[in-house]
Amino acid sequence: MKINIGDTAFVIICSALVFLMTPGLALFYGGMVRRKNILNTIMSSLFICGLSSVMWVIIGYSLSFGEDIHGVIGGMTFWGMIGVENTTSTYAPTIPALLFSSFQMMFAISAPALMTGALVERMRFSALFIFILAWLLLVYYPMVHMVWSNGGLINSFGSLDFAGGNVVHISAGISGLIACIMLGKRKDYGKVAYRPCNMPMVVVGTGLIWFGWFGFNAGSALSAGDLAVHAFVVTNISAASAMLSWMLIEKIKQGKPTILGAVTGAIVGLVAITPGAGYVSINSAILIGTIIAPISYLFIGIVKFKLGYDDVLDAFGCNGIGGIFGGIATGLFAQKTINPSIKWNGLFFGDNKLFIAQLFGIIITVFFSGVMTFFIIKVMKLFMDIRVESSVEADGLDLAEHGEEAYPAFDGFDY
Repeated sequence: MKINIGDTAFVIICSALVFLMTPGLALFYGGMVRRKNILNTIMSSLFICGLSSVMWVIIGYSLSFGEDIHGVIGGMTFWGMIGVENTTSTYAPTIPALLFSSFQMMFAISAPALMTGALVERMRFSALFIFILAWLLLVYYPMVHMVWSNGGLINSFGSLDFAGGNVVHISAGISGLIACIMLGKRKDYGKVAYRPCNMPMVVVGTGLIWFGWFGFNAGSALSAGDLAVHAFVVTNISAASAMLSWMLIEKIKQGKPTILGAVTGAIVGLVAITPGAGYVSINSAILIGTIIAPISYLFIGIVKFKLGYDDVLDAFGCNGIGGIFGGIATGLFAQKTINPSIKWNGLFFGDNKLFIAQLFGIIITVFFSGVMTFFIIKVMKLFMDIRVESSVEADGLDLAEHGEEAYPAFDGFDY
């Protein structure tokens, strides 16, 4: 098929929007930690823009979309982007294959960055670097292949994931949960009150993430048409509904809504609509956003403390839980009238096959991500200390890991 200039321009813009999400996430995460760890937290997302980009070009795209090997991983067909330029891809026939690869590269940047929110304030930067590198190779690229590639294991079930519910959010959320448990709690966890160091920065980060998410979901249509417009609209309305739902919960529980709660609600609404953005109706999106807020609130505000795991910035509570619910909701609300390419309607529209396929896809994603992350951390612990020393943790990671300070130190402001 001939290259479509409009589609090409559209996907280029969406690729840039998806890239913007990671610097936005760096600000979002950075503003929520203590002042002594803000630069380390920002760097934990920012360095992935470099590492993941280089890895994707050299080997990531090939392992993700190369010739299928037993439904789990791709071959070395496109190593170093060989054979990708000046051609098209079966996955997006109206745009250059190199652009399809570039769009997917932005997802490979954002996914591991989401996971770092569970690990901040106590993990060595060198250990984090190695962990992300290994995670991309052993978790992310196989997940992309299983879910999105022709011949992929999860794809073969008929399971749907429009823009990364399984690939990005569940895998990052589950991996973040396993890694934070294996890393251990912060030394003062449960003993001191943690206060965000810069709430305006959190709001700016949220705005960039929300803005970029339009490229994340609408761009996953891979062409400028009705489906992209639909994904754009449901993305916004799910986030808006979840924000209002979270604010209502806080008003009932605490007597007043908070800014942190409002932005958290928006983020979980974005996560939950991602797997079904090209398959569910606008009204279903409102319902998805409204329902995910109390579910995520339960895990962030109650379950985490009951079970005692130290997921610092709620990578699991937002992304893992949001992605799982979004995948299930896709199995409930998907409609052929919205996207004729799907095999089955959702459970609420007369068919149970898609719902079952969604459950299988989610179970495989949870199991695979969890087991591989456990393996990576276990092996790393044999060869290196993955946590900073207690003194460094007490003083903050900015100076010890990077030799920099975001702000002058003032007594009483760092705790």
